[in-house]
Amino acid sequence: MGIDKTSANLTTSQHNQGVRLDKWLWAARFFKTRSLAKQALDGGKVHCEGVKGKASRMIQVGMILKIRQGHHEKTVLVEALSEQRGPAKVAQTLYTETQASIEARETLAAQRQSMPMSEHKPDKKQRRQIHRLLRKQGQ
Repeated sequence: MGIDKTSANLTTSQHNQGVRLDKWLWAARFFKTRSLAKQALDGGKVHCEGVKGKASRMIQVGMILKIRQGHHEKTVLVEALSEQRGPAKVAQTLYTETQASIEARETLAAQRQSMPMSEHKPDKKQRRQIHRLLRKQGQ
């Protein structure tokens, strides 16, 4: 019984310290798996309070996180802690995105949509022209 009480105290004191950042990102549904969350943290895609995040960092309510996913960068305020992944409705209550972050994402999305899509595969004639140009430059 002494072992059970000790382990219960450890989990309670650990819960008071906060939740691991990788677990919270997974529970808040920013990433599908904890390993993807850890990869993003290792790659510098997540910053916690202005510092590059680490998977083992304990976060608490009130912290500000910057999360980059593809073209999008979100600045969120941690509202609640959870170590368990739940429904999307519950996950959305764990954080609130700042108004500045929402506006920046919307302007970037509008800019991307206004740009012409020039990323297409060249046809046979265009490939020949590219090869001729490259040969001329190489001489």
